[in-house]
Formats: sequence, C-alpha cells, structure tokens
Amino acid sequence: MDENEPKIEKTKEETDRKCPDCGGVMDFDPATGGLTCPYCGHQEEIKAGKKVQTTDKNSDGKDEENWPEETTVKEQDFSLAETKENCDWGTAKKTIICKSCGAESIYDENQIANSCPYCDSNQVMEEKGKNQLAPGGVCTFAIKSDKAEENFKKWIKNQFFAPNIVQKKARADSFTGVYIPYWTFDTNTYSKYTAQYGIDYESEDSEGHTTTHTDWYDTRGKYKEFIDDFPVCATNRYDKKLLKQILPFGTEKSKPYKPEYVAGFIAERYTIGLKDGWEEGQKGITEHLKEKIEQVIKKENDADHVRHLNVTTIYNDLKYKYLLLPVWLSSFKYKGKIYNFMVNGETGKVGGECPVSGWKVAGVVIGIILILWLIFSFLGGSPE
Repeated sequence: MDENEPKIEKTKEETDRKCPDCGGVMDFDPATGGLTCPYCGHQEEIKAGKKVQTTDKNSDGKDEENWPEETTVKEQDFSLAETKENCDWGTAKKTIICKSCGAESIYDENQIANSCPYCDSNQVMEEKGKNQLAPGGVCTFAIKSDKAEENFKKWIKNQFFAPNIVQKKARADSFTGVYIPYWTFDTNTYSKYTAQYGIDYESEDSEGHTTTHTDWYDTRGKYKEFIDDFPVCATNRYDKKLLKQILPFGTEKSKPYKPEYVAGFIAERYTIGLKDGWEEGQKGITEHLKEKIEQVIKKENDADHVRHLNVTTIYNDLKYKYLLLPVWLSSFKYKGKIYNFMVNGETGKVGGECPVSGWKVAGVVIGIILILWLIFSFLGGSPE
C-alpha cells in the first residue's frame, strides 16, 4: 500500500456506547465524569484506570496472574521510551469506518478522536499509531461549554483596553472541545551558578539632588530542585502563547488513559516527539531555575539586582508522562477580524486575543503625562 494513501482504522468499541434506553450515542459528561446520553439523559459510570497484569503467589505458592485496575498515571523512564522522534502532521490521512452506519470518513493521521459526520457516532481510533507512544493519561473535562462561555464573558468584560462595544456585546462562536497532547517531565536538578549582585545606595549633591548608585559583587553557588510535571505542548497546531495563558492543568490528578474519557471530543496524537519535547522542556526549566536562583541570591545578600547570571544544570532521574489535556476552543469577530481564545477545560481559566481601543490607550498615556506634570509642578521642578 502506498504510504500516501489513506490508512483504514476501526473505531474503539468503548466510546461508541449506545444508550440502553433510547439507542443514542453516549458522550463523556464533564459534570458527572461518566457517560451521558444527550437525548434522554441516561448516565453510566466509567471505571477509573485500565487493566494491568501483575503476578502474585496463590495459597499453594504458585504464580497467579491478576488484572487489577490502575488508578494513577505513572511516570515513565525517559531512557526506556520506545520512540523519541517527531511525527509529521497533515501529510498522511486515514479512513475511519463507522461501526454504526458504515460510512467512511477521512481524518488527519494524528487525530485519535472525533465524531462521524453522517450519524454523529463517536469515532475513537486506536490510541497508539505506528511508531508512536500511547497516551499514558488524561485530564478530563470538568466544565461544559456553557460554563466556558460564561467565563469568556467575564474575561472579556475585564479586558480594560478592549473597546466598550466588545466588552458589552462580544459573543463567542460555537465551542469545540479538544484534548491536546502534552509531555510532562519530572527530574532532579543540580545547578552551579556564577553571577553578580548589586546593592543600591544614594548620594546627595550640594543642590540637594539625590542620585542612586549600585555597588556590584561577584557570587557563586549551588542550587538543587525537584521539578514535578513540567508541561510541554506536544503539537505545533495550536497557539502556544494562548495555551500558556490558561496554565496550569492539574496533571497530578490525571487518570490512566481510557478511550471513554475522550468520547464526544476531538483528541490528537503528539507531533513533537519526546526528544524535541525534552529539549523544549529544558529551555523552560532553565528559565525557571534562573528565576529561582536570582531570588536566592537577592535574599542571601539583601541585594537589589542580579546580572551576568550563568547556570549549568545536571538533570538526574528523568521521567515523563504523555497526557491529553482538555481545552475549549472558540473565537469572536470584531470589525471583520477573528480573535481566538481558549478556556482551560479543567479550571475554566481563559486566555486569548483581544482588540485594543486606541482611544483608551491614548487616554491612559495622557493621564500618565498629566500625573507626572503635576508631580514635578508640586516639587517645584519640571520634567526634562
């Protein structure tokens, strides 16, 4: 088969669950954490975790296989990962055969969940593709689209520089629930650093004018910190600036992956592999460590400034998790331009783009200039 031809995959039976009362397709319900029929309201519980094989001794001292359910997502050893490479997005397609109506639909290779456009049945494909890792866990949606819309309205009203009409009348387009792939990393860090810290002092000239000076001193030291669940988005498909605005997610409360959790939502596989994900993670962790070390230097030396900070870090016991995190996507239009925003599907935190009123910006600038003028006038001087 030509590698560019569509790949045919079957859907997962667990997610195309039919309602026993009316026969409708049941979706994951953020309100209950279970499956709910959108037609008649019938609800079913989802058993947490997934089956894992263990071996115990029976009463006769012989090995006996057990299949208990995992309830927490375990960190995996980075060095033992099956594959660490990136995966292409948009270059390959796959054909999904709907088990409900038999229709064939074409999806992007890296989607693992969607719905049939013909009968609206849930389409959840195998969670592990060729040469790809399977999701280890999922942070499930905890809020519905109506709550996401409510939070958006509060958010837009609090955008001070937004035009008044946007604050009052902006309406979101329909919300789309998406599970976005993320890597999280755990590691013990050991850092050595060199820097200079500055201590300010003031001097006064013969005319009574005060000048601030800074004395600089060399310093060096060591810093240790355990990094827990540092998040790195595993796809370039979504705006990472907006995703950063809606952090954090409660990754420590993630559940072992089950296809039922993504029923009724879009979910995607990663396209940024584990290796590149860790390289990006190191950059973010380095910035975090520099901020922490700067705070330590200031506190230990009662300093006002830090400069020329150089940090060398060793990472030990590197572990990772591959998680699917819940995000509501939407947008609104103003003067012909589309502004995108996101809502954290777990916490409801909103992040997005917003138009800016030139009149409001000008008003603030004029206000600042006026205040400075009044201050200098009061002090008997004049601004340079």
